[in-house]
Amino acid sequence: MSHHRFASYAELLQTWRLEVPARYNFAFDFVDLTASQDPQRLAMIHVDDAGVRREYSMAYFAESSSRLANALAAMGIARGDTVMIIVHRRVEFWVTMLALHKLGALGVPSPALLTAKDIIYRVQTAGIRGIVADASVQATVEAAWPECPSLSVFLLTGAKAAQAPWVLFEDALAKASPSYPRPADAPGGDDPATVFFSSGTTGYPKMVLHTFTYPLGHLATGRLWHDLRPGDVHLTVADTGWAKSVWGKFYGQWLAGATVFVWDYRGKFDPGRLLAVMAEHRVTTFCAPPTIYRFLVREDLARVDLSALRHCTTAGELLNDSVFHEWKERLGLPIFEGYGQTETTLQIATFPCMTPKPGSIGKPAPGWDIVLLDETGEVCPPGVEGEICVRLNPRPVGLFSGYWKDEAKTASVMEGGVYHTGDKAWVDEDGYFWFLGRVDDLIKSSGYRIGPFEVESALVSHPAVVEAAVTGVPDPDRGQAVKATVVLAPGYTPSPALTRELQNHVKTVTAPYKYPRIIEYVAELPKTISGKIKRAEIRARDSQR
Repeated sequence: MSHHRFASYAELLQTWRLEVPARYNFAFDFVDLTASQDPQRLAMIHVDDAGVRREYSMAYFAESSSRLANALAAMGIARGDTVMIIVHRRVEFWVTMLALHKLGALGVPSPALLTAKDIIYRVQTAGIRGIVADASVQATVEAAWPECPSLSVFLLTGAKAAQAPWVLFEDALAKASPSYPRPADAPGGDDPATVFFSSGTTGYPKMVLHTFTYPLGHLATGRLWHDLRPGDVHLTVADTGWAKSVWGKFYGQWLAGATVFVWDYRGKFDPGRLLAVMAEHRVTTFCAPPTIYRFLVREDLARVDLSALRHCTTAGELLNDSVFHEWKERLGLPIFEGYGQTETTLQIATFPCMTPKPGSIGKPAPGWDIVLLDETGEVCPPGVEGEICVRLNPRPVGLFSGYWKDEAKTASVMEGGVYHTGDKAWVDEDGYFWFLGRVDDLIKSSGYRIGPFEVESALVSHPAVVEAAVTGVPDPDRGQAVKATVVLAPGYTPSPALTRELQNHVKTVTAPYKYPRIIEYVAELPKTISGKIKRAEIRARDSQR
């Protein structure tokens, strides 16, 4: 499908069609095919922590993944085996994922912040056979070894030398054949391809299983939502340990003809450095979580040349409308929101053919039949909140096949012909969706149901507040009272006067009954390793006081 600018959302829905070839395998059907037709096509611009820029062609990924597939096969990795990948944002992540696609082994992308205990849990739960690790996590992996008997293959990246059982990634590639022809019974289609551990904000992470058709579900992400065309340089800020990296740094972007831009920074996030990198390397389209935009609008945007930037998107949490307006005012660019989960591809988004409503996640993506249901399974009319559910007939391309090795959990979310997301929203008269939060996060106070996001949004629009988490605490009169846990901006100190000022500010920005009756000031909020606020942890802490 050629790049086409849709005049309206209605036209987008009418004309967008996703063809799914039989036995589709992204590594063979896209990467190897593209490399044979246009070997020098620029696939990736990679900038490391020292600022060194390297460019990689499609031919590089085709050949390197074939070499690695041969090397892993020689080491005993076979179809159906699971391989954990913990490499920050090194190019080895993409090479490994493609090699595993060729073998039919399952990649398990994992963040570099995992502890030895986390690694043990994941290796044991997923029966992991092999691990590709960055030198920075070598000691953590080794600490987990005694309780990980299933591990038999160990590849190390970012090191000069390796001691057995480790094998240097570069050595494995150098010794292997660059040719890996597609086998007659190549994996593809509905075969299992990738396992993500969800960043569950409560309980142990679940194993989300995706098939070989999953990459095609991201075509809408890249072409429609990110608005990508051939020659674009796209940056999604995400660690390769999470599904968001394959949303924004891999499948959909390459399918749309764009070049993936990767900045492998280490250490603490520095918004000024990010802006400088975007300016220097002429990034054209950008996607980042709202937290990053909140830090970027506090920088002097006028001093960096972002003239190449033409399209901006956000997902992960909700975007505060004060940030939307400030970004648009200073750069002339709206920010287009999107919504999805580790279990899905893009479900709902504001597309370029739509007028963004700040704070709304937009309308259903083509191919996704989204409905809001109440507790009795009835469809909610406009203005009434319900659970975001996905009708399964037909089943959308990009929806997970289930929670791996947990049939009961899968059955509990796939009920009555719909997939239950566990997220709440309401829809307005124009068909735009407004996200309220996880079902568990909603606060019931004096007969009102209050979504934490709206109050958090009001708080961060005050210059004193960098971040806020809003939760409910037990209250004898109201059932629950609204509590805000707040991180202050530099130059502000907690005081009763500031608390009153913030409470009054919330009353003027949103409905007065939603204001936080309790405000606690903290140095930082508890978060999952993917950066999502752990409201459940705040609630648990409060209940023990």
